[in-house]
Amino acid sequence: MSHTNPLPEHLTTMSSRPTLRTDRRFLTHALLSLLLVSLLPASLHAAPRGANSGKMEVLPSQKAAPAAVFLDAQGTEADLRRQLRLKTGVVELGADLQQTRFSVAPVGTFGFAPQQGLGLALVSQSPDMLLERTPSAANAYEIHKLADGSALVVGFVSADLKPQLTPQLRPKNVRLALYSNPTEKAPHIVAVPLSKLAVDQMPHRLDPKNPNGPVVLEMDLQSSSNRQSPHGGQ
Repeated sequence: MSHTNPLPEHLTTMSSRPTLRTDRRFLTHALLSLLLVSLLPASLHAAPRGANSGKMEVLPSQKAAPAAVFLDAQGTEADLRRQLRLKTGVVELGADLQQTRFSVAPVGTFGFAPQQGLGLALVSQSPDMLLERTPSAANAYEIHKLADGSALVVGFVSADLKPQLTPQLRPKNVRLALYSNPTEKAPHIVAVPLSKLAVDQMPHRLDPKNPNGPVVLEMDLQSSSNRQSPHGGQ
């Protein structure tokens, strides 16, 4: 019977060295690859800080629309508007933007939409309306562009709508009359998500003889978004 003679010890050691070098290289490359993969997302998704850094953002269609905001407070119209702006976190459009489209307005700002422009945008379901830094008419509707790019329409409603506009208590759909300015019938300021509004008529003046008097817009506040937000430069 033949016997296989084992290799000498010095030859066995020499033959194992290439294998060890290969294993070490493989482990080194694997560790470097893992390190690079862990660093990539942080660099790719880095974004400038600050809501008003000049970045134009809009609400992606897959995000949930914001809830309605009902401000339970008293005061002059100017005081109520200031309090609501603080609550939603918006500031006035910059002096260089006397007029701009909603889609390119900076996030975290507010402007005013003439009542006919807002009505047309809602009826046509094309909400990229023209915004003015200073309202051209006293009955323009205030529009807030939130930090996530979504839009809130500001108006005034009657007191009995408060429980229906509270997110925890709100029914599936709410029929409401949104006034451009406070009236005896509608003294409470609110902000409702534009993407949840459905209208089938244009706003109309309370006093047909007063072109600058308050207007009212009849609408349905739905439980889910019925349109995509306008897209602009990002």
